[in-house]
Amino acid sequence: MKTDIVLSGVGGQGILTIAAIISWAAVRNNMNVKQSEVHGMSQRGGSVYSHLRLSTEPISSDLIPYGGADLILSVEPMESLRYLPFLSKEGWLVTNIKPVKNIPDYPPEEDLIKAIEQLPHHVYLDADKLARDIQATKSANIIMLGAASPFLGLKYEDLEWAIEKQFKSKGQDIVDINKKALKLGFDEAKRLFPDMA
Repeated sequence: MKTDIVLSGVGGQGILTIAAIISWAAVRNNMNVKQSEVHGMSQRGGSVYSHLRLSTEPISSDLIPYGGADLILSVEPMESLRYLPFLSKEGWLVTNIKPVKNIPDYPPEEDLIKAIEQLPHHVYLDADKLARDIQATKSANIIMLGAASPFLGLKYEDLEWAIEKQFKSKGQDIVDINKKALKLGFDEAKRLFPDMA
């Protein structure tokens, strides 16, 4: 079993946190994990992406070839579209729809939605709004992780366990709110896209 994931967003959105949680869950299942360095400008607001590869077999490279990704998991809509060349024909795009308008010629939001909707396999939701609804504005990334969880090849319970590992040093309240965010993302994606895998 293998899952190749491109993570994308902008600096400050928690891309590395998503990668760490997925990696914890994979290692718990005795899987091999390779992650590329985060590419791009990782300062707040700059474009960021990373390759994350999970497999029960040895992994020779940390880079995913064009057309090889099973999943693009993005916390920003324009960034999700930037990495489409990596997505396989059967792959899924799971993205936050709330833009971070960090460039002067940022495209109209309706154009981004239209482009996303043209893909055969996509899930999108407003993770920022959902995070505000549960008073956890820093957890939009975990909401997106929950929305993408059916495509990771990992058990949901292992992602919850990984959240415990990732956030336990920050206290049980932070662990609990992030578990809540994970469940909210999963439930919202299933509600909006009931036919998703």
